[in-house]
Amino acid sequence: MAAGAEALAASVRDFVTGQQDGRAAELAAGVKDGSWTILQLVEALGFCLENTDPRTRGRGIQLLSQVLLECHSLLQEKEVLHLVLFYENRLQDHHLLIPSVLQGLRALSLCEVLAPGLAVSVLKAIFQEVHVQSLLQQDRYTVYSIITNFMATREEELKGLGADFTFGFIQVMDGEKDPRNLMVAFQIVHDLIVKNYALGPFVEELFEVTSCYFPIDFTPPPNDPHGIQREDLILSLRAVLASTPQFAEFLLPLLIEKMDSDLQSAKLDSLQTLTACCAIYGQKELQEFLPSLWSSLRREVFQTASEKVEAECLSALHALSACLSRSVLSSDAEDRLDSFLSSILQDCRHHLCEPDMKLVWPSAKLLQAAASASLRSYHRLTHSILPLLLEQYNKHSQSSQRRTILEMLLGFLELQQKWGHVEEDESALLSLQETVCSVVFSALTDPSVQLQLVGIRALTVLGSLQGFLSPSDLELVVDHLVRLALHEEDSQSSEAAMEAAGSLAPVYPKVFSGRMVPRLGEELQSEREEESSRNLHSLQQRCLQALAAVSTHTSIVRETVPVLLQHLRNVQKGSEAGNAQEVVSVCQSLHRVALQCQQDAEGCWYYHQTVVPCLLAMAVQAATQESSHPLVSKVLLEEEVLTAMVPVISAATTHLSPELAAQSVSHVVPLFLDGEVSFLPQNSFPCSFQPFEDGECLEPQRRLVALLMAFVCSLPHNVVIPQQERLLRELLALSCSCSCPFTATTASKCFAGLVNKHPAGQQLDEILQLAVNRMEPGLTEGPHRTQALILLLWVTKALVLRYHPLSSHLTDKLLGLLSDVELGPIAADGFSLLMAESPDVLHKGCHADVRIMFRQRFFTDNVPKLVEGFHGAGADVKANYLKSLSHVLNHLPKPVLVTELPTVRAVLSRETAAVQAVQRGYSHCLCPLYPQLLSLLLEALSCSDRVVQLSTLSCLQPLLLEAPQIMSLHIDTLVTKFLSLASSPAMAVRIAALRCAHALTSLPTIVLLPYKARVIRALAKPLDDKKRLVRKEAVAARGEWFLVGSPGR
Repeated sequence: MAAGAEALAASVRDFVTGQQDGRAAELAAGVKDGSWTILQLVEALGFCLENTDPRTRGRGIQLLSQVLLECHSLLQEKEVLHLVLFYENRLQDHHLLIPSVLQGLRALSLCEVLAPGLAVSVLKAIFQEVHVQSLLQQDRYTVYSIITNFMATREEELKGLGADFTFGFIQVMDGEKDPRNLMVAFQIVHDLIVKNYALGPFVEELFEVTSCYFPIDFTPPPNDPHGIQREDLILSLRAVLASTPQFAEFLLPLLIEKMDSDLQSAKLDSLQTLTACCAIYGQKELQEFLPSLWSSLRREVFQTASEKVEAECLSALHALSACLSRSVLSSDAEDRLDSFLSSILQDCRHHLCEPDMKLVWPSAKLLQAAASASLRSYHRLTHSILPLLLEQYNKHSQSSQRRTILEMLLGFLELQQKWGHVEEDESALLSLQETVCSVVFSALTDPSVQLQLVGIRALTVLGSLQGFLSPSDLELVVDHLVRLALHEEDSQSSEAAMEAAGSLAPVYPKVFSGRMVPRLGEELQSEREEESSRNLHSLQQRCLQALAAVSTHTSIVRETVPVLLQHLRNVQKGSEAGNAQEVVSVCQSLHRVALQCQQDAEGCWYYHQTVVPCLLAMAVQAATQESSHPLVSKVLLEEEVLTAMVPVISAATTHLSPELAAQSVSHVVPLFLDGEVSFLPQNSFPCSFQPFEDGECLEPQRRLVALLMAFVCSLPHNVVIPQQERLLRELLALSCSCSCPFTATTASKCFAGLVNKHPAGQQLDEILQLAVNRMEPGLTEGPHRTQALILLLWVTKALVLRYHPLSSHLTDKLLGLLSDVELGPIAADGFSLLMAESPDVLHKGCHADVRIMFRQRFFTDNVPKLVEGFHGAGADVKANYLKSLSHVLNHLPKPVLVTELPTVRAVLSRETAAVQAVQRGYSHCLCPLYPQLLSLLLEALSCSDRVVQLSTLSCLQPLLLEAPQIMSLHIDTLVTKFLSLASSPAMAVRIAALRCAHALTSLPTIVLLPYKARVIRALAKPLDDKKRLVRKEAVAARGEWFLVGSPGR
């Protein structure tokens, strides 16, 4: 015991007189492990606590407070009582002791065993003895922390102080300037109000002590470690000001004053605060200030050039109207909402009669903001505004004026959507139904395209209002939409009408399926002698598009799909041996219908079981006829048509449930493997269907492997494909031996799609080994080297996407082929295939196994090999490596590309970059590669291949914007290359080069100035380019170069 006492005393002396601050932690640890108690510590501190030197007393209290902060949970109630009394007494001591005393009181405020009444005693002592605002920031923060702790744990005791507590806190906070303390102080004020502490006669004082900071004017210092932003202070203060209606009489005049400020930030803050206040205010708080508030809001909307200020004014007006709408009126009380809306009408109504004047739209926005606040305000305003707008529409004859008026009417119609169905005796809109419909229908027949477009939007809104349109109106709606969709010359109106039909069809499916679909079907089948072939084709195109657009409900899909399929049959059997473009158009419409059906299980299955067998049957019919009667039409076998069928079948398959998909696959795969045609409609064919058999006469049948690919590669992972191993072997054989490039490519893609989803295991390994054994001899020699390379590319892509180990081996084979004179250019283009998103197979939409960041991994693994191969390659194949590299970089996500290419520090310090590369988990350190990569990109600009040029320019543009410091090292080369390519024969290259020349202006000004005159002269030539898009880019780039070095840039 004696040894412990001596150690305690020694530690205390070291802290107090030896200035060894680390002793406090040791003493706290001793209290925690029971070596000594707080009482023993206080006794050991006796010599310094009674010392006449305030610095010595201060060190003693500092030590005690630091130990208490660590050990307050170990204190007994009696110990806390004595310590509180001691610290309260010390508040009257020398001012040097106050910070340490406050720290001790903060520790005691955290004690759970604090006796009742002590919290009040502590706060009274602080309020009476401490002039808080004379303390340092940290000490003031300690006072706020004590108050916060007591409010969290001793709420009822503090409320017993009544208004004295509020007054005491006002004295504490008055004059606070530090944002860290203000964040806490604002929270305390907010809690005072929302937790119903007594404010007594100090409401105005509490408002004044907080509102003096409004509006917040604070800019955080650079590299501020505390992270307090201006917006944080604004929101905290707004929460205070908008927390009680008691502030209204003081706050609203302040807000009105600040709204008239010249500072936009003050206007915005005032308007946002007003909007927040309206959520808790009532009519009583607002009534005195409504005229002034309306005057300020009206002036800002009428005069402001700021969209932000206008938007906040409209939000505030909406909030005011909503607040007045919530007020419960007594029988003899004045309806403030009615009088407020009357003022709005009085000031805005007459402007609506002047559709050419600049105040018409601000007035309409104000009226719509107020009308959107509540059903009461909507009825009050529309009873006056709707008849006026309808009258003005009929009064003005110019299309531009009518368009303005109808757009304003449309705004009020859209508000009706918000409130839904209303009774006829309440709604001004329903009472004007006939007139509104007449106005909208007249707009649809107006020669002005812009007026038509507004009319179509209005028609869509009217159709969405339940019960508004009568049956006869609905028929007229359909007639107008059909006319606009099919016969309106302007494509904008036609497309808008189709979109409107798609929006309204689910609301009125019987009307559209019974009236619109038959009309479209008749127009589609009609053959008008007076129509030129071009006009007839255009009409049929629009019919097909309209049929697809209106297919937004299952019952309508059941009507439109048969029409589309019948038209496809008619085209196939046409007297002119069919037209490929017409078939493609039908397929595009079927594809759109399929996409619209995907989220509806019933519609999706109907579509699949109707369309897929039909397309397969027609294609098989064409293929088998071609095999036995070569002179018969083969339009369905053309590459363009089969390519258009692929997305139709794919979209019809991707969203099937596993059960239905399994049912379908059990028919389709046997069709191709065994010629099982029994499930197809009209399944009587001239000869058997055997696409995987040998024989030149079966080449037409083999082309249909594209349809097999569309189906099986779109199936979900968990659907078992029957005879999959046999199917894979047949596809592999076909892809390597077929002389038709289209058939070989689709077979390769189908094989790759199946391999990508195939479960890992021995079967997959065997199939892949078989593929490698077939590809390697084919790549070496023979007539089918190109087919073998295409198969290699697609299989490599399938494995790269799923991170299969064999992908590295196959990629190395591709890299080796870049030095092949015959296959090198194709292999180089293949790197684009590896990195790009495939439209028909091997993407997430068709359930392919696509791992995250596969492009980044491919970049990391293979770019070093490309660079090495380039340096070791002969002059005749170097371009292949450059093209491969540009493809890889061009498809790399731009943010990744920017981070992978150098910063100055990364280039100068390879060790740092190596560490970063390891931290990112890369398997190679690319730092030594960075300078070479840039030099290769710059060299690629000299390549004559336009694909390489375009791809490289696309890589360089984001680098110029995001890594200007390192790119400025190559400024001379960049300027020379970009200006040279700005005269390229290819328009796309000229545009990309001009964009890069524009991006050069993001480099440091001091680097650009020597080149300014040269670039401006050179960019004068593309200003006269024959292509408008090139001229547009030249104007933008030259304008930025003119500004280089100008003040304020």
